[in-house]
Amino acid sequence: MKQKITKSALLIALVGISGSVMAQDMSSTDGARFSTQQFRTWSIGVHAGVTSPRTLFDGKFRDFQTTKESLGYGGYIKKQLLPSLGIQAEFLAGKVQGLRAWTGATDAAGNPTYLGNSGFASRMEWAGAVTAVYNIANININNENAVLIPYVKAGAGYMSSNASTYAGSVSNYQSYDERWYIPTGIGFKLGLAKGINLDLGYDVNFVKSSTFDGVNRATNDKFTYAHAGLEFALGSKSKPQLQNYSSLAALRIQSKEESEALRRALSTAEQNAQRDREQYAKDMGDDDNDGVANKFDKCPGTAPGTVVDGSGCPIKVQREVVKETKVVVTEADRKVVDEAIKNLEFDLGKATIRSKSYATLNTVAALLVEKNFSLKLAGHTDITGSRELNLRLSKERAESVKAYLVSQGANASRIEATGYGPDQPIATNKTAAGRQQNRRVEFTLF
Repeated sequence: MKQKITKSALLIALVGISGSVMAQDMSSTDGARFSTQQFRTWSIGVHAGVTSPRTLFDGKFRDFQTTKESLGYGGYIKKQLLPSLGIQAEFLAGKVQGLRAWTGATDAAGNPTYLGNSGFASRMEWAGAVTAVYNIANININNENAVLIPYVKAGAGYMSSNASTYAGSVSNYQSYDERWYIPTGIGFKLGLAKGINLDLGYDVNFVKSSTFDGVNRATNDKFTYAHAGLEFALGSKSKPQLQNYSSLAALRIQSKEESEALRRALSTAEQNAQRDREQYAKDMGDDDNDGVANKFDKCPGTAPGTVVDGSGCPIKVQREVVKETKVVVTEADRKVVDEAIKNLEFDLGKATIRSKSYATLNTVAALLVEKNFSLKLAGHTDITGSRELNLRLSKERAESVKAYLVSQGANASRIEATGYGPDQPIATNKTAAGRQQNRRVEFTLF
């Protein structure tokens, strides 16, 4: 009696320890790639099937020659710790039967002899065990519904069973007794729906007793249980089941989402680039042909031939244009222009001229008025940024210089402003010093 109480206490302690382990929520698994809080980790299952005293591990000598299939049924509650590992508390009940008992003797060839009109029936009142279930693989196309998950399991358990035997008209009844057993098994699960799996398994239970079948032999008894059942995930239906998680499927879904995001980003970038090109063409156009780009023209629609200032507005006092048969540009003239180029500075990334450049630009404007020179302004940039942006910035800076010179009295019709962007570098773009040289506005007198 004391031995039975001790074994029962051990079983209760074992189940309690496993429950404590199963209650621990892991914050992350598989190298912290995800949190188990994103998944349903608890599930319950029910199953029914056929029991048999015949196993894959039977030797030449068996207590009973012929198996008689019987009904078994059970269920479990499981905590999934990792996508590949779960711990479950399971129970089993049913009957195990066999026919034709071994006489304990052999024939002349050494083969065991069996008694015809004999048999046994063992009834499991209850059997409880704690098992570890390892998923061998996860054949999956998404990380929510499993396609095929083969698994193996093993654990330890405790049961209460009795046995009845008969041989001819003689029968024997063995009362209920408790004993340890080791459940092992293989099987696979099929995903029927999100959170619902079909469970097909084959278990071999090794009983720590030689009298489970009512016959006392030298070796411990064992029996099989082939079963089919359903597993139901517990928790929010919006979450997938952790054991159904497939890292390959998750990677495929993530790659698809990233590809779609990249496609949308490229589409948006192309739309923005097209919008910028259209805006650039509109800003740098000269609809009234007065020599001032639309962006800088404060008086659009001036009549053809009208002399305008740097803002595109007609000037009230027309300067007399002296026609020369030959224009001579001296070294002193070039020195004035070179000095203006050296002092020319803009706000970063803009076409706004800084005030420190006004003095030398005023000298260039006076030179253009005095000698009626023509001037070509060529804006250049380095390769930093997109080509469309650099073309627009170089053109705007050249136009900004032209507008300032015209505002100081220069003839707008004698000043040409062009932007070349990064297309005509004078130094390497691989160094900061080289890029600084490439960011420039060239002045050419003629």
